[in-house]
Amino acid sequence: MGSLSAWHILLVVLVVVVVFGSKRLPDTARALGKSLRILKSETAAMKNDGRAESDVAPSPAEPPTAARTIQAAPGDVTSARPVEEPRNNPQQG
Repeated sequence: MGSLSAWHILLVVLVVVVVFGSKRLPDTARALGKSLRILKSETAAMKNDGRAESDVAPSPAEPPTAARTIQAAPGDVTSARPVEEPRNNPQQG
C-alpha cells in the first residue's frame, strides 16, 4: 500500500469509529453492501440488455412485438380516487 503503515490504517479506523460511533457502523456497512450489490446487478442487466438487442435482429417476416405496458394495481383506478365529501347543510330536513 505504498507509504501507509499499519499505524496509519489503525488511526483512520479509530477516527471513523469516533466520528460515526460504533452502533451506526454495522448499519452503514450493510447499507453500503446492499447499494453495491444493486449497482452491480443493474450494471450487468444493462450490459445483457444491450447485448441481447444487438444479437437478435428482427426478421422482416416477423411482425414487431408490442411494447410492454405496466398494469395498474387493483384498486388503483380513477373511480376509486377519493372524492369530495358532501357537506352537511343545516337547511336540509
